[in-house]
Amino acid sequence: MTRHGLHRITRFRNGPRRKAIAIGVVGGSVVAGIVATMMPLLASDELSIRAVADTTATAVAQDGDNATKSTLATCPTRCDGNPRGGREAVVEFAVTSVPAAAVNVRATLRMHAWQQFAATVTAHASTLSARETRPALAVAGAALDTVTGVSKGVNEWDVSGLVTGNGTWTVSLAQSGLDTRIYWASVENRNPDLRPSLVISYDIGARPSPVTTTRPAPPPSPSASPPTAPKPSPTVAPTRTPTPSPSTTIPSGKCGSVSNKLVPSCGAWWGMYSPAGAGGGWDHGKAITDVEAQVGRKFDIVHRYHDFSNAGSNGAFPDAYETQQMREGRLMFFAWESRDFSAGTTLKWADVYSGRQDATIDAVAGRIRATGVPVFMGFDHEPEDEPAKGSDAEFVRAWRYVYERFAKAGATNAVWVWTMMGWSGHYSRYAGLYPGDRYVDWVAYDPYNFHVCNGSTVWKSPSTTVDGFYRWLDENGIGAGKPRMLAEFGTNFNSADPGAKQRWFQEFPAALKAHPKIKAAIYFNSPGMTTRTSTCDMTMNHDASALAGFSQAGRDGYLRQPTGGSR
Repeated sequence: MTRHGLHRITRFRNGPRRKAIAIGVVGGSVVAGIVATMMPLLASDELSIRAVADTTATAVAQDGDNATKSTLATCPTRCDGNPRGGREAVVEFAVTSVPAAAVNVRATLRMHAWQQFAATVTAHASTLSARETRPALAVAGAALDTVTGVSKGVNEWDVSGLVTGNGTWTVSLAQSGLDTRIYWASVENRNPDLRPSLVISYDIGARPSPVTTTRPAPPPSPSASPPTAPKPSPTVAPTRTPTPSPSTTIPSGKCGSVSNKLVPSCGAWWGMYSPAGAGGGWDHGKAITDVEAQVGRKFDIVHRYHDFSNAGSNGAFPDAYETQQMREGRLMFFAWESRDFSAGTTLKWADVYSGRQDATIDAVAGRIRATGVPVFMGFDHEPEDEPAKGSDAEFVRAWRYVYERFAKAGATNAVWVWTMMGWSGHYSRYAGLYPGDRYVDWVAYDPYNFHVCNGSTVWKSPSTTVDGFYRWLDENGIGAGKPRMLAEFGTNFNSADPGAKQRWFQEFPAALKAHPKIKAAIYFNSPGMTTRTSTCDMTMNHDASALAGFSQAGRDGYLRQPTGGSR
């Protein structure tokens, strides 16, 4: 999503857009597990885990198959006039992703109700099967926690007395004080944000560090070019048969080496997106160097968003600013969007693969080839959020078409980065959006700790923020063996804890070390990311403590990659 001002339309991201680790519910008992190893504490982490099964236990045969319904029910023994109408919601969780070094494990069961009720609901350890159609009620297990007065929306129970290690755990909910049914969202509910979940928090024991090396966007403005803007390269007609990219795997061996697909052998690249604005004369060079002066280092990667206009600094890229940044040893990441920022128009993917944009594609490919150095190249990041452009299959077709066009033009120095949102609500779509290993060099996603910016009250640690899609990729084999990138990432501050954002940044390098396939992380430092309020600001330099934490993260050896000639 992009316009000139921010080079990306930064719509307010609400609801389920960003979620943590998810393990889906299916039937009806609550299960969860965690491993804890007593070690010195390093940082706090949190997982949000979905159930794998749920059902409603009852003797009422008329209920039918409770394991396939979109709701669960609770009710006392005497229920709605039936002396044997009791019901218990049974939910099962399977947890496999808590690190062995986790200690001080806490677990909270979260269930959604649609109405407020003057009832008492107790969570019990359960021996019932959440996978049965309609299991018979049994003597309740140990009581774990009680909610007195059911709230409309999310209700929470502390089930830490049950959840003690990685494994499978089942919880049942028993109701008293109100002789009518309360309905709860089940794993089959069409809204994934309402489904049962288990929030697990823990501390991390110290680990040895890896070996390291030395919302609405503003109105469109006219593109501005620096005084030394380069002349665009002539359009390049396809002349070669495309060839697949070399296999992109994470290199092993001596630290300080970088592969031909820009994968560092140790650690990760540290990058920045910092938008230029009218107040600064649309100086995209100064937008980066000003932040570099604040943090006391040069960024490895500079991220820019460009359009299909093939004109000005929006579309005729690399522009003079980017050319200078490359001369100074930075890597460029060009996120190419099929739209025209200044005109406010959007292309369809069919416009791309039909050949109607060939002149633009060839001109850009020619300029990329002329740089003579490897550059990161993306096409339509977050396509799952672009329904107006076409189907998932059309996105794949357009991606492959652009890739082949670049290959024919000899722009083989383009390193292709496939960037998704990484939201669990789209997990079912990602296989269909993946162009294939031949066409992708890096797999990227955009995780955020929005906190209250999107209406949530959950503060996600850096590890939790990056972990969900990372684990999903591991479990589903998409882009197996390819390096991963946080093409965008960011965090809000916590108005109730002024030091939280600084600590978040300080803990970020440890989160990357715990997710070693992530070989690049780029901060999205736009004030237009969300609506700025007294409790929401996603920029890394909005106050002195946040800037200090971000600067400290950038000094970590894991993020100190070689630059310039060593690339």
